[in-house]
Amino acid sequence: MTHCHVQHAPPADQARFAMPRALRDTFDAGLRRLAAEPYGLGSTPVKGDPDRREATVGGVVVRYYVSASVLTVTVVRAVYV
Repeated sequence: MTHCHVQHAPPADQARFAMPRALRDTFDAGLRRLAAEPYGLGSTPVKGDPDRREATVGGVVVRYYVSASVLTVTVVRAVYV
């Protein structure tokens, strides 16, 4: 699969901007790696749907959807402590 574009749903975008700068930088770098390999990097399918995934990226748990036909990864939820 070719490198995907990453987009964020509003709740994930809000969580991203609320992160401390160092965590956000690490998270963004991890998302770039995830976009290159959205079905890998330790991600797991959610409820048996291979395009609905969950992974830990830069210390942040994310849930995302892969749209292979348009080469997009949509982060719908990001949870960090």
